Amino acid sequence: MNRYPWWKYAILAIALLVGLVYTLPNFFGEAPAVQVSSGKATLKVDATVVPRVEQALQAAGLQADFVQLDGASIKARFRDTDAQIKAKDAIAKALNPDPADPGYIVALNLLSRSPTWLRSLHALPMYLGLDLRGGVHFLMQVDMKAALTKRADVLTGDIRSLLRDKSIRHAGIAREGNTVTIAFRDAATRTAARAVLTEPLPDLQWSEAARDSEFTLTGSLKAEAARRVQDQAIKQNITTLHNRINELGVAEPVIQQQGADRVVVQLPGVQDTAKAKDIIGRTATLELRMVDDSAEAAAAATGSGPVPFGAERYVERGGAALIVKRQVILTGDSLTDAQPGFDGQTQEPAVHLTVDAKGARIMRDVSRDNVGKRMAILLFEKGKGEVVTAPVIRGELGSRFQISGRMTTQEASDTALLLRAGSLAAPMEIVEERTIGPSLGAENIDKGFNSVIYGFAAIAAFMCAYYLLFGVFSTIALAVNLLLLVAVLSMLQATLTLPGIAAIALTLGMAIDANVLINERVREELRAGASPQAAIHTGYERAWATIFDSNITTLIAGVALLAFGSGPVRGFAVVHCLGILTSMFSAVLFSRGLVNLWYGRRKKLKGVSIGQVWRPDGAVPPAAQA
Repeated sequence: MNRYPWWKYAILAIALLVGLVYTLPNFFGEAPAVQVSSGKATLKVDATVVPRVEQALQAAGLQADFVQLDGASIKARFRDTDAQIKAKDAIAKALNPDPADPGYIVALNLLSRSPTWLRSLHALPMYLGLDLRGGVHFLMQVDMKAALTKRADVLTGDIRSLLRDKSIRHAGIAREGNTVTIAFRDAATRTAARAVLTEPLPDLQWSEAARDSEFTLTGSLKAEAARRVQDQAIKQNITTLHNRINELGVAEPVIQQQGADRVVVQLPGVQDTAKAKDIIGRTATLELRMVDDSAEAAAAATGSGPVPFGAERYVERGGAALIVKRQVILTGDSLTDAQPGFDGQTQEPAVHLTVDAKGARIMRDVSRDNVGKRMAILLFEKGKGEVVTAPVIRGELGSRFQISGRMTTQEASDTALLLRAGSLAAPMEIVEERTIGPSLGAENIDKGFNSVIYGFAAIAAFMCAYYLLFGVFSTIALAVNLLLLVAVLSMLQATLTLPGIAAIALTLGMAIDANVLINERVREELRAGASPQAAIHTGYERAWATIFDSNITTLIAGVALLAFGSGPVRGFAVVHCLGILTSMFSAVLFSRGLVNLWYGRRKKLKGVSIGQVWRPDGAVPPAAQA
């Protein structure tokens, strides 16, 4: 009746073992480390960089616990902070010969001290939130002047297209700041041009002037249009940062506007500070331009001549120079999707791009007129542009096209991620960077953990005193519940905050409530005169329905908090919901496993240690022991 088959005990043992393994890393603490990651979109960190890091450490006379490639970064762990700081300087000097143009990000970090065998099982400690451990804080300045300049450049291109479509001849188009000036040979042509441009370009305010033999039409960005461009720029940048951080797996980021042109980015519980700097610092803008294939450009690419007027010199991924025209054909604003894949003909890694309707029209016009020529896709990071790829236009392009050539599968995936995450409407610069400590102070942190410890001790003392041996079983089940909850949070790499600790304390009270229901139900069966074995069996069976109903209703409330809450409320809800699930497992299955193991094999059981069983007449039945 009260016996578990061996496979149930095996499940309990496996759950207990997994809980122990994945909870252990939280007790080893952290060690100082140095992390190396890529500082440019066109530069990747791979196994070939590991020997360079090891040689730099050896030349500096430093010994690391280990140097290993972990994903897209290299991590080296040290015994103390002195060695960590020296190692950072040595590695940065070896990998970045030109400090003004660093190719690698070398940052201080913290790594778990857990043994290698635990790390090989991917057993990692939980992250702690800003209110417990701190995190990374960035204050970023949006270049509003650049946003207005980019808008003026787009309008300049639209003006040129509109005049060409209507066959209106002009003597030149020039942009100065946020104004666009068009020169004409006569007043009649200027009047016709103004009639053509006024309706399609409502953001520009037009004025006419005459100087010497030229008739000019000047369009300046309206004040309300300028404000709208600035508002849209900062909103798009915030959305882009959200997309990038979410796709790269940073937990619970805080990204919000501060003032008119600044954005605050907080990454709570981030241990990988180099990764955080890489994500935030890689605020790239995407541009498509035509490659200048003239003889002057070829000479400039080899260094034997000057860069032609209206062109700029950039560097391709392989290091070769490329002369690109200044005129921007398309920006990342028109990009709607980017996915890694393969070329249908050559089977080479490629990135498949999708643009909006406006971008599709531009791509059709440009590609139709430039078949056989190269189009460069440039990525601007921190004010410096690099050519991601410069494919040859094979035919007329539309809303969907691909870029390929000299890319590995990983590079295609990384490029697609960066492009898919969105292009910034304006460049951003990190004006403040700091690692912030616990906002509530070490004293409040200690009180948070002590509340769990003292709460557990108080519950354990009450249960053991009131329910005797059954209370001991309930206490062990409660400890297993806490163990499993921490293990699940560690496996999910959740960020634990102070509200999360409050949820753990609440979970303890709710978990023990299930055992109270079971124990009282067993007592009721004993009062009714049932045998001890029958009372145990009936008590667990009939208490299960009540436990299930009460936990489901509480879980519904937790899911509502998870769905509609944000920030600390969401962190509380995550721990709360997981705690309900682990408590149902431990309070019912694990505690009954202990009871069955202790009492189940006794055929002639005369009583159980479950405390005083009170009867209406005051008599104590022989089936219970005090």
